[in-house]
Amino acid sequence: MKSSSLHSDLHLDVQGDIAVVRLMRASKRNALSDGLILALRDTFDNLPSHVRAAVIDGDGPHFCAGLDLSELQERDAGQGIHHSRMWHAALERVQYGPVPVVAALHGAVVGGGLELASACHIRVADASSFYALPEGSRGIFVGGGGSVRIPKLIGVARMTDMMLTGRVYDAQEGERVGFAQYLVPEGEALAKAMELARRIAENAPLTNYALMHALPRIAEQPADQGYFTEALISSIAQSAPEAKSRLRDFLEGRAAKVSKS
Repeated sequence: MKSSSLHSDLHLDVQGDIAVVRLMRASKRNALSDGLILALRDTFDNLPSHVRAAVIDGDGPHFCAGLDLSELQERDAGQGIHHSRMWHAALERVQYGPVPVVAALHGAVVGGGLELASACHIRVADASSFYALPEGSRGIFVGGGGSVRIPKLIGVARMTDMMLTGRVYDAQEGERVGFAQYLVPEGEALAKAMELARRIAENAPLTNYALMHALPRIAEQPADQGYFTEALISSIAQSAPEAKSRLRDFLEGRAAKVSKS
């Protein structure tokens, strides 16, 4: 087990082939400062090469309550664009980084915290989780990629409603509309996220990479281009030595068959 930190508000704990990345600003409900966003970027850029999956968690009772408004500055349009693009680049390293990322959600998943969660590949929420986008009532707009990622989870109409009216979704409603793929009892999100991360780490790395990098792009392509890209990625993945070994294990009865658990 190896623990380290690139920033006082972010902790990296490497447990075997799983990296646990924890926001450490519990006194501020893990609100995201620019320093913390840059530390997230740097952490995912520098994960140890043996790591196969990652979990993002928040210290204390909340995952992340959004942007640290104490850092909100008056900016001209050009400065605002550069600031937003800095967030985009950082969260892109979560979504399109080296390994799949599971978010362990609890308490507030609000504003920038929801933008961070939406950049992860799998979201596990516990019963204390709630989701909101208060930017609309504060006279601002999402700037960390939320207008791209969140509608892909819940649809444009629901995101519009959240920002226009301040609607808050609780954990059960959030799972129903698509914020999270898993819902667990309060206090159990991290354990479930770790369970999933360990399962993900067992996959062939090239298959995981294709699911992270190719699948979302295929989904954006016109059908004829998507089919062609799928054919390319499928042929590359199945040509990997590990894929060939796994297929032989299955055909020769050494691999478990799919069953309803």
